Amino acid sequence: MQKNDSAKNKKSRCAEDLRNRVLSLDIAPGSDLDETTLSAEYGISRTPLREVLHRLAGDGYVRLEDNRGAKVVSMDLSVMRVFFQTAPLIYCSVARQAAENRTSAQIAELKQIQSRFVEANRDGPIERIALLNHRFHEQIGEMAHNPYLFASLKRMLVDHTRLSQTFFDPQTPADERRIAQSIEQHDAMISAIEAQETALATDLTLQHWDLSRDQIERYVRPDPLPLDVISMKDRSHAI
Repeated sequence: MQKNDSAKNKKSRCAEDLRNRVLSLDIAPGSDLDETTLSAEYGISRTPLREVLHRLAGDGYVRLEDNRGAKVVSMDLSVMRVFFQTAPLIYCSVARQAAENRTSAQIAELKQIQSRFVEANRDGPIERIALLNHRFHEQIGEMAHNPYLFASLKRMLVDHTRLSQTFFDPQTPADERRIAQSIEQHDAMISAIEAQETALATDLTLQHWDLSRDQIERYVRPDPLPLDVISMKDRSHAI
């Protein structure tokens, strides 16, 4: 029994660590994942490792290719086009339903995540800040109690968190002000969701997306974005 528990723990640790490494860009988008290397690194055999990779593929972190193994999901232009089209729609729908369906316990957890996020912004590495921001938005997704939206949100957050490494790496005073504003917006979103003010929660969420959007777009090449992406962004303001 203890041996089985140990194997499960190794698989869980492997899955969690690989998720974080993908989100923090420790493993670059599009990278091949060598099973032999990973098996040795995490101390698990190939069979449980493949189970982990299948789980990560289901969550949108990895792509499995016939006869070619596993590869971290890419962030090429076609992926980014869909991301920018979809993000404001998903975020706003999630926020509205979170305000409608949240529980007191979930609000308390969201406040704890926000407290850790604020602390990380004072002295934490960029990777920790980005991962806590990921957890903040994931928690709001859980509060919506909508499995269809939550699945879409989790996939979208894989790319958003990777892109956010640039947002949380301020290069100018203006960048630092944007980060401070994002922290304030988190607090406002918590208050709106707790008060079940659905319209305000939706509006704040769209403002929060707009704050980071321009910074995130710097990652995308070529620049400017294709016209269909720009058109979709403009339409998002009408939500």
